[in-house]
Amino acid sequence: MTTGSPAAAAAQAPGRSSRVPVLLSVNAGLPRDVAWEGNTVHTGVWKYPVDGPAMVRRLNIDGDGQGDLAGHGGEMRAVLVYQIDSYRHWQRHFGRDLGYGQFGENLTVDGLPDDEVCIGDRYRIGEAEFEVTQPRVTCYRVGMRLGEPELPALLVSHHRPGFYMRVIAEGHIQAGDEIVKTRTGPGVVTVADTDALLYLPHKDPAKLRLALEIPALSPGWQGSFRDLLQAAESAAAPPVPAGPAWPGFRPLRVTKVVPESETVSSVCLAATDGTELPAAKPGQYLTVRVPGAGQPAPVRSYSLSSVPGAGFYRISVKHEPHGIVSGYLTTKLTAGTDLGAAAPRGDFVLDEDDDGPVLLLSAGIGATPVLAMLHQLAATRSQREVWWLHGARGPREHPLAAEAHHLVASLPHASEHVFYSAATPPERYRMHAQDGRLDKDHLAALGIPAGASAYICGPNAFMTAISDALAGLGIAPARIHTELFGARDRINPGITGATVRPPHQPPGPPGNGPLVTFARSGISTPFPGDKRNVLELAEACDVPTRWSCRTGVCHTCVTPLLTGDITYAPDPLEPPADGQVLICCARPGTEIVLDM
Repeated sequence: MTTGSPAAAAAQAPGRSSRVPVLLSVNAGLPRDVAWEGNTVHTGVWKYPVDGPAMVRRLNIDGDGQGDLAGHGGEMRAVLVYQIDSYRHWQRHFGRDLGYGQFGENLTVDGLPDDEVCIGDRYRIGEAEFEVTQPRVTCYRVGMRLGEPELPALLVSHHRPGFYMRVIAEGHIQAGDEIVKTRTGPGVVTVADTDALLYLPHKDPAKLRLALEIPALSPGWQGSFRDLLQAAESAAAPPVPAGPAWPGFRPLRVTKVVPESETVSSVCLAATDGTELPAAKPGQYLTVRVPGAGQPAPVRSYSLSSVPGAGFYRISVKHEPHGIVSGYLTTKLTAGTDLGAAAPRGDFVLDEDDDGPVLLLSAGIGATPVLAMLHQLAATRSQREVWWLHGARGPREHPLAAEAHHLVASLPHASEHVFYSAATPPERYRMHAQDGRLDKDHLAALGIPAGASAYICGPNAFMTAISDALAGLGIAPARIHTELFGARDRINPGITGATVRPPHQPPGPPGNGPLVTFARSGISTPFPGDKRNVLELAEACDVPTRWSCRTGVCHTCVTPLLTGDITYAPDPLEPPADGQVLICCARPGTEIVLDM
């Protein structure tokens, strides 16, 4: 039977690290729903000591489970290990006793410190054998479990993360079993070093390369390290101009407003001083502040639909039902009006170094960013094989059709395929359109080249279906690129029962802090005094967000800051790049506009 506590073990076994490592406690617990900050979190972080022998299997210990399998569990993270020496450290730090399993670990051990155990080391405990695969995933749940929100950041900064192991041989284990090392990892990269490589600044390229040579390192961490190594090598190369063409917002003058269909108008913008505007990359978008549509001036983002190097910008805007800003831009805006504009941004851009086939796929107003790509291909007289595929209800919902047709005709190796889902036969005949929706069956019939790069824009359901169809036809996922109309998809790990609603003003009385604008979601609201950070405000507004640690460690929540100043509490372990902000620990110091 497992008895005692870490405090008792610490008193009974001073200097234990010089002895043979031993298993102090086996801990297990099934996932449960836990109320947390107004949400329900499905989590398995509540672990408790197990009496007697416990059976270790390939994916788990009997009686144990994980609530979020995207970040925890699975073959490479079957068992989490934490050390009694780290328990002593945190008991001193927090001034409280802590029972076994409170760090979410399956195995509480005496010995195996993070700064000595290496990735790839193997250990036999009782009948089972294990291999070390990665440090603990930095996650908010361990802070939730102990009631210490900053704990995920502290685990990294104090170099005490703990580690995961995979199961090499199944078998029974129990408290009191000795831990015997059976093999040393090939790269001699410790758990603490591996954790620091991912989460702390000043990455060492040599250590990244060494870590990538360790077969036992989990695939997820290998992918992160490959990205970090590529970034480090790029930073060592000659500097390349990057970042937005200007900071914040600058005035741009409307030169003309051109109706493109019953619901879509193009707005052309130029510099107020008559100089040429910096070239945008094909596929980027423009964020505009529109004073004439309301006060405070609302902010929206629209894809650029013009030739990237034309010296002016063009956005093509669809008048959405009840859309205050889109309605103003398409029906009331006149030439000579000044709008505020942030510099072109966005990563959904045409790779011009690629000379293979390119697929430009869109639905509805999603044609605008891929139309800019088509303009660029035509302007450079590209010899690439170009496929233009577009879906709409019919010709009245097909703006810029003649422009796209002309561009396709100007390219020597291009083809056009248009699909109308609700058009008459004469309408389809006039536009050379096929009947039905652009879908996987049509793509299969067209004979799409498997080596092509695809750029897809349209409603989320369309992009998901087309992406899956292209992958099924043999196009590598890395070659499939998508762009969202509005804010980014919500990725709130472990939150259950949440209803996805359109973004809205936060509940309760208005705040009295600086104005916060979520540009893609079309929400502007004063920062409330009861919110600790911008992430909490975004959640209160149902603005789609990405996050994981909630303490400035993992950078999952990194978001472009278009204008304004922020302060951090707590300070992130590694600051984001210029023009970016970690919303999980950021508060507005002035009025801010975020690209979300």
